[in-house]
Amino acid sequence: MEELQPKKNWWKRNWKWALPTGGCLMLIILFLTFIGTIFYGVTSLMSDSQAYTDAMELARTNEKVIKTLGTPIEQNGIVGGNVQYSSGYSEARINIPIEGPRGKATIRVEGGGADEVWSYEKMSVFVAESGEIIDLLERKVSNDSLQ
Repeated sequence: MEELQPKKNWWKRNWKWALPTGGCLMLIILFLTFIGTIFYGVTSLMSDSQAYTDAMELARTNEKVIKTLGTPIEQNGIVGGNVQYSSGYSEARINIPIEGPRGKATIRVEGGGADEVWSYEKMSVFVAESGEIIDLLERKVSNDSLQ
């Protein structure tokens, strides 16, 4: 008479291929998580900078930018460039992709400062469709100051 032997469970039947496959998959997931964390940290460092805040505020209130892109003007994509912090002083060279209902553009910012006091060498909006460059640092000259 044949004895009935209990059937092996799934793990006992498949451990030889499941263990290496699961281990490799886990390493891939950990690596992608690590890369994603670094990417998020770097991009948030740029978008949390005073240069980013000042540039977005000036672009959203500039009449030429509003006329060209419409409102609302929002970030559209990933901020690129670099921000360096050293001994309480910061320097930034960043590109901020923006868009409005009428088009897309990129804000280019170069400047430095400490805390909320920054000065800028360059802050301009490059409009993709027309190639127009709008200087955000251009000072308005009123009629009263000319007299």
